[in-house]
Amino acid sequence: MLVIRRSVQGSDGYILANDADQAHDDLSLGKKLVACNSDLASEIEPLATELRLRDGSASLKILPAKDAVGAHGKSAAITCFDEIHGYRDWSLMEALQLDPTRPDALTWVTSYDTVFSTPGVPLFDLKAMGRAGTDPRMLCSWYSGDWCTDPAFAELPPEQRANPSMTSWAEGAAYLEQQRRRLPTSKYRRLHLNLPGAPSGAFFDQASVLAAIVSGRRVLPSVPSAAIKYVGFVDMSGGSSDDACLAIAHKEDRRIVVDLVEKQAGGVPFNPRFAIGKFVKLLREYRCVSVWGDSYAGTTFVHDFAEREIVYRKCPLDKSELYEVLEPKLNAGEVELPDLPTLTEQTLTLVQRGARVDHEHGSHEYWINAVAGCVWAASERQPMKISQRAMQRAHEKPSYGAMGGRWRSREPRWFF
Repeated sequence: MLVIRRSVQGSDGYILANDADQAHDDLSLGKKLVACNSDLASEIEPLATELRLRDGSASLKILPAKDAVGAHGKSAAITCFDEIHGYRDWSLMEALQLDPTRPDALTWVTSYDTVFSTPGVPLFDLKAMGRAGTDPRMLCSWYSGDWCTDPAFAELPPEQRANPSMTSWAEGAAYLEQQRRRLPTSKYRRLHLNLPGAPSGAFFDQASVLAAIVSGRRVLPSVPSAAIKYVGFVDMSGGSSDDACLAIAHKEDRRIVVDLVEKQAGGVPFNPRFAIGKFVKLLREYRCVSVWGDSYAGTTFVHDFAEREIVYRKCPLDKSELYEVLEPKLNAGEVELPDLPTLTEQTLTLVQRGARVDHEHGSHEYWINAVAGCVWAASERQPMKISQRAMQRAHEKPSYGAMGGRWRSREPRWFF
């Protein structure tokens, strides 16, 4: 683009590296290409942060992505993004969109697979567009363990499908086996199979999480059997920025099966009381007359659920303790999770921060909070006193009488 496809609208270009070290590596490679090619050297002058045409008419600037703020709104012939696996949203790529008056302009992206594999993340969305083939101006070339655009590799085993140059390696498959033994699962999957990875300091073992996911299963419907006892856990929010989420699970022998994970209808902002209405309906479908949750908003949600004849039980553990309960069960293969991209992303991106486990900056955790709480509740099977009337209503079609949906009882019973 800098030397051959000269444009009357200018031939300036940008390469946005992931960080300063990568920008240095990219620039060093560019300088080596110029140094070993006399034709390029006659036209290009390598400088501190760019490769510039000797006549001063255009340059290719190489910058860390965080230093590209000043490039917003400029008309570039090409904008290159080198490694976008750490991008959480489209903000930078949207700011550096192509000039719509320039049909010759190009955007170029190269990257390992994303750490944050969920809709709305640029690389996740771009892969989906590439697989769908709906954009005639998009050329997608992708090699990974689960998908390859090259017909010559598409049917090969995952290691060969993800590594087109594998036959040129001195040690071949032995090298991959060595790396499999030396690297954490998340690192190996991302670096050598080009599959979604996990951030540094991830709390859960990626292999254990992925093994727990039942591929293709998004929800299990309620089973009308008295032998199956369902439990629910909600992670409520104020409705302004975070979702509210409900998880329902049951125990089968030594395994805990997460049947359902649902958020409020629509996105944020939302009315939390509308979310409670949706959750109560789902709880009744699974014969749950109570639901666990944290102490968020004091007793507000306690009363809101009680008005709909659902007992809100406050969990004695904080979220870090719930994750610590979940971890050994995942590692032991005692949990079945639904195949939900948002849940997977939130589970894999939890990190250890000192003595607590938390989400990364800019991420969320409400789905995995609800699931971890639900797994704990299904494990504990702690008794509570529930009225005979509430137990009966859990098996009836919902209706509200003159008491405004409140229930009372003089004969509490133990309910498990």
